[in-house]
Amino acid sequence: MSSSKESIDEIHSRPTGVNDTTVEALGELSKALETVHRVRGHLYSAHQLIGGADLTLDRVVKLLREAGHDETADRVEHELLGRNLLPGRWTFQIVEEFDDGYYAAFQEIERDAREKLAGGRRHIFEAEMKERRRTHGMPGHEATP
Repeated sequence: MSSSKESIDEIHSRPTGVNDTTVEALGELSKALETVHRVRGHLYSAHQLIGGADLTLDRVVKLLREAGHDETADRVEHELLGRNLLPGRWTFQIVEEFDDGYYAAFQEIERDAREKLAGGRRHIFEAEMKERRRTHGMPGHEATP
């Protein structure tokens, strides 16, 4: 990290006594949390996609029966329709367990680290990087809105 500790504004400025390594560590923790947010979105996408696929099976069973393929329709109906994605779990249960367990713990730990180490301030690393990288006085490079 560069020696510049200037920030774009007061709410993203480094509290007195916070060193470069702490700012970098908090930046990495924030980056990891952002990745976990993306994972959560992917889990919700999987939840909706699997749900949609399962509902489509109703039509598949109907069409197979109309076409005279009762054995295949029975197999789809009994082995796939309403099947658990993981043992004992539909996707809503997986999403709930993720939200209440890993996701909640990660958010709480990241928030606690910011509170204890940086007075609760967010994105100090990024704010300092923005200040270093922007061209002062150039349109589109303003520090804040």
